[in-house]
Amino acid sequence: MFNRFFRSSKRPFTSLSEQEILALAIASEEEDARIYLAYADRLRGDYPASAKVFEEMAEVEDTHRQSLIAIYRERFGERIVLIRREHVSGFYERRPDWLARNLSLETIRAEAEAMEQQAYRFYVEATGRVSDARTRQLLGDLALAEQGHGDITRMLGEKHLPEDARAEEDQTVRRQFVLTYVQPGLAGLMDGSVSTLAPIFAAAFATQDTWQTFLVGMSASVGAGISMGFTEAAHDDGKISGRGSPIKRGLACGLMTALGGLGHTLPYLIPNFWTATTMAVIIAIFELWAIAFIQNRYMETPFLRAAFQVVVGGGLVLGAGILIGNS
Repeated sequence: MFNRFFRSSKRPFTSLSEQEILALAIASEEEDARIYLAYADRLRGDYPASAKVFEEMAEVEDTHRQSLIAIYRERFGERIVLIRREHVSGFYERRPDWLARNLSLETIRAEAEAMEQQAYRFYVEATGRVSDARTRQLLGDLALAEQGHGDITRMLGEKHLPEDARAEEDQTVRRQFVLTYVQPGLAGLMDGSVSTLAPIFAAAFATQDTWQTFLVGMSASVGAGISMGFTEAAHDDGKISGRGSPIKRGLACGLMTALGGLGHTLPYLIPNFWTATTMAVIIAIFELWAIAFIQNRYMETPFLRAAFQVVVGGGLVLGAGILIGNS
């Protein structure tokens, strides 16, 4: 009875016949070719050179498939038994094609490399499971071919992806990262760090109560994060501007806005007012310098100019909050 519940529906690899091993290899090559074509489709618009590389890799996989079908036909006839990777326990699985739409260029390159390594290990294991000399030789050759696909990928890259084209694609990746994550995140961090300085320090100096100040800071930070996140996600769907997913941008903006406010809010969990305020001021200074660093690192703003703008602006807001709190 318990075997019925715990028994796996998948076949162990060691139980496969030579016919099933060949059929599995054919299905795997077909699937890998489709995945490479899906990668090519995903990359064609922004990275045409890399798309061409994956198209030719798909052609290589199709050549492997044809060789496997030829020897299968000689040994077992025209009907290829239905067996796929998901039918075999412990066998590697591939991402479905539709997930390629959500993968970055670097992730796709890493996925392709992992696919070739997995295919190599499969052919090594399969070679040890067959006794027919021609089949064994073919599987061994395919194992060497998969192992050498790194060289094939490099050769295709040299052919379709010279240094200038790769540099251009890498620049496109960086630009998309900046537009989707850095720019909205920086806007959120600036809003959260700067705009909350006035209400937090005004509440601190008006009440001299660290707990009340903490509640004001929490409400201001979380409220600003929600507001900024929804605003960023709603005002641009990214289709025309090319700024990427509105959900990703909204999350980046909202989280960084809340984080910017919470940085100088959390010290007010300290009961002593002046200790908490001193810590809050120090953290606020670090936040402003972090904003200047990000502007210099990703937005190519000269550091001194970015620091001057942020520190002066933050200082004015901080001073306004203290003055209002003491009035």
